[in-house]
Amino acid sequence: MRAADVSTDLTEVLVTEEQIQAKLGEIAARVDADYAGKDLLLVGVLKGAVMVMADFSRALQVTAPMDWMAVSSYGAGTKSSGVVQIRKDLDTDIMGKHVLIVEDIIDSGLTLSWLVENFTARGAASVEVFALLRKPEAAKVEVHCKYVGFDIPTEFVVGYGLDYAERYRNLRDVAVLAPHVYS
Repeated sequence: MRAADVSTDLTEVLVTEEQIQAKLGEIAARVDADYAGKDLLLVGVLKGAVMVMADFSRALQVTAPMDWMAVSSYGAGTKSSGVVQIRKDLDTDIMGKHVLIVEDIIDSGLTLSWLVENFTARGAASVEVFALLRKPEAAKVEVHCKYVGFDIPTEFVVGYGLDYAERYRNLRDVAVLAPHVYS
């Protein structure tokens, strides 16, 4: 899928690839300082966080292993159901580790709130969140997010790992999906 193929599917670019890379570098520097000398584990939430995790981890100076979790509260729709299902659990024992959850986007916050509680219950030394994107107006629960890339409006967005029906993840920018695509 080339950008030209999807231009009619998008209404506007909210965050460019250049803005994303600059923000990842800035947040990586903060994480390097905050976690110096600590046993840090990056936990990505599949599939959306793949792009963020790849670029973010390369921007870090500290050595931090990665693990992945697949959870879903969306199904095939555009709105969160609020019911979290684990589709793939961690391979790593997180007892005593400093966990940094790497997310592509915080929407309702329901899934992320559940993950923070779950990791805390598993005995993590600390659990913090880095989300590239956050929709403050969409929040249904309060989730403390230590590192936030960009606050965006409650539009349905795609690109840089974010999808609609498994499409558009490969776009380099984050853009608003035109309503005619999903209505």
